[in-house]
Amino acid sequence: MFLVYYGFGQFDIFKESIFWPLFKEAYFCALFTFSLNTCAYTTEIIRGSIEATPHGEIEAARAAGMSTLLMLRRIVLPSAFRRALPAYSNEIIFMLHGSALASVITIIDITGAARIVNSRYYSPYEAFLTAAAFYMTITFTIVFLIKRLEVRWFKHLRPPGSA
Repeated sequence: MFLVYYGFGQFDIFKESIFWPLFKEAYFCALFTFSLNTCAYTTEIIRGSIEATPHGEIEAARAAGMSTLLMLRRIVLPSAFRRALPAYSNEIIFMLHGSALASVITIIDITGAARIVNSRYYSPYEAFLTAAAFYMTITFTIVFLIKRLEVRWFKHLRPPGSA
């Protein structure tokens, strides 16, 4: 992120390009680098979960006469998303924690606000413990929502009669 925000401005050819109005903004640079980072991991998570689809399910779909697109839509992708959800939830949490790096490039996030409070009032414990509490609250909220989604998507695996 640091290299994208401060590095691209070093090249005149980039400053004269049509992309410069976007890359001179800190928010766009942060979004761009976070997107590149999470895109690679998410693609691998989805690819791995698609490859982990049991061959019997694919054979059964073909035997039922499904086309490739219909088989992907009804069989492969729903089961792949179920298998990918735990790993993707970890990626979501990693991106939340990685967002603390955005304060390096002049974006005021939770960590950046804690730094400002620390520099103004000389109270590092209060500032950073509050930031940690905010991150912990957001993390637990995301985990709660993902657990609810898992309960819904894995309902068919629970024994009959269980709540």
